Amino acid sequence: MRKQFIFGLCVLSTLPLLAATVPAEERPESIDIWPGLAPGEETKQRGEQMPRRPQEKPPVTRVIKISYPTLEVFRPDEKRANGVGVLILPGGGFGKVVPDMEGSEAARWLNQLGITAFVLSYRTRNNNEKSELWKRPLQDSQRALRYIRAHADHWDLKSDKVGLLGFSAGGQVAAIHSTTSDAAYEPIDAVDKASFRPDFSLFIYPWNVYDAKKQKLVPEIQITSQTPPAFIVHTHDDASTSLGAVMIYAGLKQHGVSAELHVYQTGGHGYGTRPRPQSDIGTWTQRGTDWLIQRGLGQIPAQDR
Repeated sequence: MRKQFIFGLCVLSTLPLLAATVPAEERPESIDIWPGLAPGEETKQRGEQMPRRPQEKPPVTRVIKISYPTLEVFRPDEKRANGVGVLILPGGGFGKVVPDMEGSEAARWLNQLGITAFVLSYRTRNNNEKSELWKRPLQDSQRALRYIRAHADHWDLKSDKVGLLGFSAGGQVAAIHSTTSDAAYEPIDAVDKASFRPDFSLFIYPWNVYDAKKQKLVPEIQITSQTPPAFIVHTHDDASTSLGAVMIYAGLKQHGVSAELHVYQTGGHGYGTRPRPQSDIGTWTQRGTDWLIQRGLGQIPAQDR
């Protein structure tokens, strides 16, 4: 029965969210996380969708030119909801955001475990940015997590069970977010009284977290004994080296923080929750399911136990 449950999750993970074909009443709730312009911005651009690549099946959505971030809410069946929330940061190399393959599809997996998921379309790179490309997405990530925690009652969440999941560039932001105690922006309202610290984290093929010249983590990632527990996935053949993931795990271990690391032999980069030919990388959600269940953060349907 458990295998049937996992198979069901894999099927769900291959179905991208196509808002244009989904009835309005079935679309996820969308939230503006900033009450006005985002810090330092002059426009409210929610982004433009790039043309789809015909060879990609299932298709992949890529959104560029985002200056006004939004949060989409994916709620589990109310009979399964367990009060746990996860903020998802998609990848996209900071020039774009991939809201389905690295967003809504992971959200549907989490929903099956009773978890309420929130997909953040954070701000993308502008032409003036040459360094610290993570900074504006980090501001959006901190604000979004504070927003979720400040409105926990609205979604029947437990404010001490709100986690963070990041893919690729979103994984870099998630790693910085999870290891910093410094706010990335000045507080603006009551939402910012809530903590931005996640209670647990999942880093899925975090991108550019390793400084090859210095052979250590980038300086923005500062692991301490206060860093939340983490689940980490990478592949050996990822051009964005798995050494960063290994060093994050080692840092957590050295500071006595509970962590779990999986480095798969093949799979490359940018797979989201989808399977890849000649690779078992598509099984990482099974390992993630086990980790979440063991920590009391997820559950499987009674008939599959």
